[in-house]
Amino acid sequence: MAVPVAFFAVFFAYPVVAIVGRGLKADGVWQFGRIGEVLSRPDILDVLWFTTWQALASTALTLLIALPGAYVFARFDFPGKQLLRAVVTVPFVLPTVVVGTAFLALLGRGGFLDELAGVRLDTTVWAILLAHVFFNYAVVVRTVGGLWSQLDPRQEEAARVLGAGRFAAWRRVTLPALAPAVAAAALMVFLFTFTSFGVVQILGGPAYSTLEVEIYRQTAQLLDLPTAAVLTMVQFAAVGAVLAVHAWTVRRRETALKLVDPAQTARRPRGAGQRALLGGVLLTVLVLILLPLGVLVERSLDVPGGHGFDYYRALRSADASGGTFLVAPLEAIWNSLRYALVATVIALVVGGLAAAALTRRAGRLVRGFDALLMLPLGVSAVTVGFGFLITLDEPPLDLRTTRILVPLAQALVGVPFVVRTMLPVLRAVDGRLREAATVLGASPLRAWREVDLPLVRRALLVAAGFAFAVSLGEFGATVFIARPDNPTLPVAVARLLGRSGELNYGQAMALSTILMLVCAVSLLLLERIRPDRSGEF
Repeated sequence: MAVPVAFFAVFFAYPVVAIVGRGLKADGVWQFGRIGEVLSRPDILDVLWFTTWQALASTALTLLIALPGAYVFARFDFPGKQLLRAVVTVPFVLPTVVVGTAFLALLGRGGFLDELAGVRLDTTVWAILLAHVFFNYAVVVRTVGGLWSQLDPRQEEAARVLGAGRFAAWRRVTLPALAPAVAAAALMVFLFTFTSFGVVQILGGPAYSTLEVEIYRQTAQLLDLPTAAVLTMVQFAAVGAVLAVHAWTVRRRETALKLVDPAQTARRPRGAGQRALLGGVLLTVLVLILLPLGVLVERSLDVPGGHGFDYYRALRSADASGGTFLVAPLEAIWNSLRYALVATVIALVVGGLAAAALTRRAGRLVRGFDALLMLPLGVSAVTVGFGFLITLDEPPLDLRTTRILVPLAQALVGVPFVVRTMLPVLRAVDGRLREAATVLGASPLRAWREVDLPLVRRALLVAAGFAFAVSLGEFGATVFIARPDNPTLPVAVARLLGRSGELNYGQAMALSTILMLVCAVSLLLLERIRPDRSGEF
């Protein structure tokens, strides 16, 4: 546990505490009265209210739309199922900047819906809610559908034999068994939407602001650190509460049920009702997921006078960006790939050691450490990025002028995915195998290399793929620390969208399309090597 604890202490806890202290201290004295002052301001109360209710609305809408999909993927067997499963997961690994850009092309001014029906939804709350459903659809499908596929259908059939109707049997038998998974999925969707940044920043306009967006505005634009510090503490408390409840629901899901092989529960759809349900889910995937991605690609090719690759060619020249970058926007692709590869290595080392430590011991301390590893997914990435700037500027940690700073920030987001992917597989390794290797004279390192590694190799590849994908799309922290001569893809997209002009907009669409394709290819490869079909990420 020493390496993961040290990593999180130096590169997560220290920057966050420092930025909060910078905002709440005056002449070395804590000014806790600022908390009440900030939280009593009407504009801040409006931000807190919007952050909470849009997260609740996004969660409810996601569950409503995605639960039928979870059932279809769990109980039906149809051609192309695994490919479609990978397709619906693509939005989850996309950077939020790309998600916002895709819905801007679909719902914004001059977008697909505007041209088709004269309707614009950008700068409205509906654009935000739909983008959140697009982003989190896979969370419900994989979390709930993964458990649903392992529930023995004979229990529900037995209830029907005893006289219960179809709905009553589902409500009394299946729903209670699914409740922990539904609760876990709902909590994760709430967490991601409560801390939403890129989607709200692009689609919300000046009228809507979540806590994360307001922290960015107070920090980067207004330089009001006291207000940003208070909002960071509020978000930290809310995220901590959500993660605590989520950990409890996960423990219930792991211990309360007897599960079966998913291959035994899936069958071909039978009857008009089941075929209609399958068709409805396929239509939902087409409209909700494939249409925004398709419109994004089309807009990247929509040049004056027709369709072509002019915007992609313009990425090779720094002059074409109108002074937005010191280098050609195309350089952002190679920068992002290099940064993401380094971040993946860091995340694998830190996350792998953390997962190994969590399999060796139990107790409150270890469970608390497990929750700590999830905090970077919910704590303000803006705060972490700005904290990097004000803390990692003195020897021996003067890293502001080095290129390692961006991969370190990206690795913080990648570690939780490595831990969540590796932990179930490591826990499934029979400890007696290690003991037998030790008795036969193997050192701990050799026992790990010859016993654990062959068993977890595929899970390790999946963890590396997810860490790479999320590192590639990290935006909240890197928007502060990426240098103008070394921008990342998400930062480049956001800067291009922030400038007027058709060329800048087209280049943003082109870069977003490239980033989407890289993430999609990574995910399709992961789906082929995923070591099980349980539905866990």
